[in-house]
Amino acid sequence: MGSLMTDLIRSRNKMNGKQWAPATLSFSSSPEGFNIVRLAGDWQIENRSPSVEKVEESLLVGGRTGRIVFDTSELKTWDSSLLIFLVRLRRLCSERGIDLGFEGLPQGVKRLMKLAAAVPEREGARKKQGKEALLDIIGAKTIVFWHSTVEMVDFLGEAFVAFGRLLRGRASFRRSDFVLLLHECGGQALPIVSLISVLVGLILAFVGAIQLKMFGAQIFVADVVGIGMVRIMGAIMTGIIMAGRTGAAFAAQIGTMQVNEEIDALKTLGISPMEFLVLPRMAALIVMMPLLCLYADLMGILGGLVVGMGMLDLSMTEYLNRTREAVTITYLWIGLFHSAVFGMLVAMAGCLRGMQCGRSASAVGEATTSAVVTSIVAIVVATAVITFACQVLGI
Repeated sequence: MGSLMTDLIRSRNKMNGKQWAPATLSFSSSPEGFNIVRLAGDWQIENRSPSVEKVEESLLVGGRTGRIVFDTSELKTWDSSLLIFLVRLRRLCSERGIDLGFEGLPQGVKRLMKLAAAVPEREGARKKQGKEALLDIIGAKTIVFWHSTVEMVDFLGEAFVAFGRLLRGRASFRRSDFVLLLHECGGQALPIVSLISVLVGLILAFVGAIQLKMFGAQIFVADVVGIGMVRIMGAIMTGIIMAGRTGAAFAAQIGTMQVNEEIDALKTLGISPMEFLVLPRMAALIVMMPLLCLYADLMGILGGLVVGMGMLDLSMTEYLNRTREAVTITYLWIGLFHSAVFGMLVAMAGCLRGMQCGRSASAVGEATTSAVVTSIVAIVVATAVITFACQVLGI
């Protein structure tokens, strides 16, 4: 069978116009006690190469346990078949506790073997990392949280300094970028703000109508919808919409600039990324959020009007007059203040996560997700704080 295989290989080599020298290996011992593996011939995939089982048999028969080294003085050509043999031999020596040295191999083989050995080391590092103690994990998370907090405080400080330069007229950014950002944060957001605000108004009206209809007080649905939308719901829904739409876009844009090293280029040119990239985005969103909030309030009231006219048999005049009596200017200013704060928080969260983005595509996705989560959490916390302050102040 072996001679038949040899004849087939020789005939195939002749057909390909190539004559491979047989790939062989032999064993010997050095005076220092090393086991020398001599590799000779052409170690090619097209040529039949010895298997690692031959080395294992030699180790068992000879009782060899010393260090294994190589002699490749008679090695002619090689390809991946030699690498496969060496990888299997390294696994065998690792199982038997035998030291394997690659000093006698060609330089190209050494480099490839080092590259092949890098993957198991990373896997081992992952396994070792997974076995960390609980206190080690808590400590690592605490350090990461501390560094993130320091970066956030630094970002806030730089943002306030940039706003100060803007108020003094010394900020360096392109006015055309600011106008474009105003359009992106305002006009392009109207469709989704309209849809969500109308639906929120409908929901508030339905919930109120179910209870108020039991007491014959359907007209007070206008109070529920008007006060709810103008005081808080319009601002909250607009803030959440802008967090998922614009805040994520800011993080993705600046994160992509980090990946492409555009921010490093701006720093090299002496241009502040905080003023050139972050400041116009923050200013645009802070300016547009109160306007979007007013628009959302109007759409929510119209949604409640649809329910009042279609379900409660209220006239448009009755509904609008009741809404005008219920909604005061104080409620309107509270809602606008909410929206301005939400706009600042969404813009800062998006730009912060974008500036913290890593240098890979996956890092951009993580920064985008983190920007949305951070914005929504900040909106909820800010709502609670402002509501508590309004309760203390009696407004």
